[in-house]
Amino acid sequence: MDLPRIYVIRESDHLIHNAFTEDKFATLGRAVRLQPGTTMLDLASGSGEMLCMWSRDHGISGTGVDISTHFVASAQERAAELGVADRVTFVHGDASGYVAATPVDVAACIGATWIGNGVTGTIDLLERSLRPGGLLLVGEPYWRMDPPDQATIEACHVSSKEDYYHLPGLVALFGELGWDLVEMVLANEDSWDRYVAAQWFTVRAWLDANPDDELAGQLREELTNRPLSYVRYLRPYLGWGVFALKRR
Repeated sequence: MDLPRIYVIRESDHLIHNAFTEDKFATLGRAVRLQPGTTMLDLASGSGEMLCMWSRDHGISGTGVDISTHFVASAQERAAELGVADRVTFVHGDASGYVAATPVDVAACIGATWIGNGVTGTIDLLERSLRPGGLLLVGEPYWRMDPPDQATIEACHVSSKEDYYHLPGLVALFGELGWDLVEMVLANEDSWDRYVAAQWFTVRAWLDANPDDELAGQLREELTNRPLSYVRYLRPYLGWGVFALKRR
């Protein structure tokens, strides 16, 4: 059980595997009023930057779960680097079936709602680990504008327009599911760039060092085509944000 190698290559230099920056996560941590001693579960935690940052800055403790052995190892190294390895733990495993042994104050899935087959299922999964009155954090894309054609939809990495909501529809869904939206922090085009465009430099460096690798042809094609696709389609059409929810 592991993340396909091509994903690891693209984002091997990333600390954050979504359209947020360190500043965005700092804003989010302040916005949801984290307190020392808060416990947290982060499903699909990637390289653990959010959990490590918040442990350092706010004194929280918690567990991150991710399917990538590479990213779990990176998270463990990052925790040691930031001096929080005694407060945060990173587990290699399938986040789609993970429930905390002890309910936590904050349960999060930031940009990986496929673990619950969508927003609704992911919220249900997270709630199984949440103490009564606790906080959910859900990171999710949304349409900024109606995609005009199938090319735009596929360039945003889905097969159907219905795979994402518009922002009002997403906020309405939270209410329909019985949750209050109590905070949100949204990505912008600059933070999208730091996620997506940074992959291109990493891929080019990898191609220079590994021209004969079995994945070189596929990654060469991606580097040729993806920058134009990104600026033409994903950057203007797709938003992304983290939404803080409390059960009504």
